[in-house]
Amino acid sequence: MAERVGISVSYLSQIESDDRPMTAAVLIAFSRAFPADWADIDPDDDANLLIDTVDAVRDVTIPGPDVSDEEIQKALLRQPQLARRLVATHHAYRRSQEQLRSLDDAFDRQGAPSSTLPWEEVRDWFHAEGNYSDRIDRHAETLSAELRFREGSWSTSLAAMLRDRFGVTVHRLPSVRGASPLRRFDAKARVLELSRSLAPESQLFLIAHQLVRLEMAAMIDEEVAAAGLQSLEARKLLSVGLSNYAAGALLMPYGAFRTAARTLRHDVDALSHEFGVSFEQVCHRLSTLQRPGAAGVPFFFCRVDLAGNITKRHSATRLQFARYGGACPLWIVHEAAAIPDRILVQLAETPDGEQYVSMAKGIVKTTDSYLKRSRRYAVALGCEVSNAASFVYADELDLSGQYSATKIGVSCRICPRDDCDQRAFPPTGRALKIDPDFRTVVPYGFE
Repeated sequence: MAERVGISVSYLSQIESDDRPMTAAVLIAFSRAFPADWADIDPDDDANLLIDTVDAVRDVTIPGPDVSDEEIQKALLRQPQLARRLVATHHAYRRSQEQLRSLDDAFDRQGAPSSTLPWEEVRDWFHAEGNYSDRIDRHAETLSAELRFREGSWSTSLAAMLRDRFGVTVHRLPSVRGASPLRRFDAKARVLELSRSLAPESQLFLIAHQLVRLEMAAMIDEEVAAAGLQSLEARKLLSVGLSNYAAGALLMPYGAFRTAARTLRHDVDALSHEFGVSFEQVCHRLSTLQRPGAAGVPFFFCRVDLAGNITKRHSATRLQFARYGGACPLWIVHEAAAIPDRILVQLAETPDGEQYVSMAKGIVKTTDSYLKRSRRYAVALGCEVSNAASFVYADELDLSGQYSATKIGVSCRICPRDDCDQRAFPPTGRALKIDPDFRTVVPYGFE
């Protein structure tokens, strides 16, 4: 910690013991090294104002001269109200950028209704909640501890609890031509049927899904009712989503999983073997470790299909994905989708100057027949470069080179980069420059 902050170990020890004060300079250093841990500081606190002012002044998307930490501290002492106004203006600027992303998304919806669609409502609800439900997560952790005392494998214990508490038995669906369900629950007959094409980890997850859906039905219903979603379809989708969330929390209980993740430096393959779950399930769970007072490393997670559509997404970092359509083509996740079962790593830099370490893996979900096409996609997981020491995939990357990071964006229509050879569309609101006698890879420039 002392090395990351840039102070001596003895100085850090004295701060911990309240023998030395947390000066403004040290506070700035801590906020840069551990940005996620300062989120709960009171908004009226002077320390929070200092951190927000530094964040506003150092925003590389806003042109202007550099301002030193000492100059920022002097400005806060002499003009605190001006600093608060600067911070408020910066927050408004960021909100406007979010609105611009939404306008960009509208281009990709291609005539979809202006009202929010049910799956969009649910996706936005999870995003607003930080992809974490404290009540459901803690209850699932308690249930997981109870299951650990049962004899046999996870699958046997889950099936036994499902049978003993709810009279539900598990069967395998016979192979059939054409489309067939992965899971079917007959509430009247008390039978859960699972597709034979599912991998053992997927079968385990769906058994857990059914168990928590019955065990935590009242709790899930209360969460759905409190969410205030507009449509019946959205409420049903949220119910399914919360059941999936609870199943993941049951198989990867928060405390044990967070401890293992830190010990293994977030090695997804190692965690998959440790908890008997799939690669994708581990990636998704890592993005949910946002328990107050015991948060994990802030990660972003997404799943991308072969067409570049983002079918799952969440970010506890500053990185935000395009809400509709595809992601930046320079991002490694697209290459991973075409190369199954290989892990690719990348150091990427967004237009705001933030750098991220990301890994991506192509995944193939097989079927039970030659006549059914396998499902292919890629998952990506990443964190800010400040957390690279906790992320095993950063070990083989050069994090210090001037040209080490790949310059990526969110979407071409809102990406300000003027030197990208992969640009598909000009940026919104920028005047084009066309020179018939001069040509680069992209056939236009812009103001």
